[in-house]
Amino acid sequence: MSRPPLPPFTAETAAQKARMAEDAWNSRDPERVSLAYTEDSTWRNRAEFVSGRSEIVGFLTRKWARELDYRLIKEVWTWNENRIAVRFAYEWRDDSGHWFRSYGNENWEFDAAGLMRRRVASINDLPIAEAERKYHWPLGRRPDDHPGLTELGL
Repeated sequence: MSRPPLPPFTAETAAQKARMAEDAWNSRDPERVSLAYTEDSTWRNRAEFVSGRSEIVGFLTRKWARELDYRLIKEVWTWNENRIAVRFAYEWRDDSGHWFRSYGNENWEFDAAGLMRRRVASINDLPIAEAERKYHWPLGRRPDDHPGLTELGL
């Protein structure tokens, strides 16, 4: 299976890859998201280590059961050959109605077919008031005219 754009990345293809990842994660569909990763993909997400697509699906299912009304924006930080580093911020609420903005960085490594074989994520959660939210689009894909992280001052 091939997942274009393929490495080596350019500024344009790295940005395309990041937007494709953002769109998939905003779908909140663990099966769909898992298809962007190799069968044996390894992750470090905060303090959790995940290996393989089935564990990715389980991880994301748990994540989105806990992180409600999830909306994410990713932005390329840098790229080189088969690696991309992104920064991101997402907003979500817990089942008690408390809102959070989670900030982080991810380092991605891809195989020759464009599938991500390694993902390393560092994330911090900031409690926010509902009035401080910046992401108000309907659940799903971020509209093309919605500001990105830089434009939002994040």
